[in-house]
Amino acid sequence: MEELGIPELTSEQIEKLCLTAEKTAREYVLSKVPPKRVEELNVNVETEGAKPVRLNVEVNVSLSPLMKSFDVQKLVDEAVKEAFVSAEKFLRELKCLSSR
Repeated sequence: MEELGIPELTSEQIEKLCLTAEKTAREYVLSKVPPKRVEELNVNVETEGAKPVRLNVEVNVSLSPLMKSFDVQKLVDEAVKEAFVSAEKFLRELKCLSSR
């Protein structure tokens, strides 16, 4: 991710950042696979550091055997990518608000 030049985040902002990324990843997976075909869905989002903050997103998905031809790795990769896109959008919005 590029350096956005935002001020140091508060613990509340970091929590909201993590929740935003987690929700996006979860919603992405469930938009591509019917929920009843998902046996397990774990999304873990963590931050490191304060300035710059580093975001780690991990998505683990197990699908029903009925979905054996589905490309799970591609689904996971895309969910992680979407999580980072939403996190970057959140941070850009924070930057705009802090520069006012």
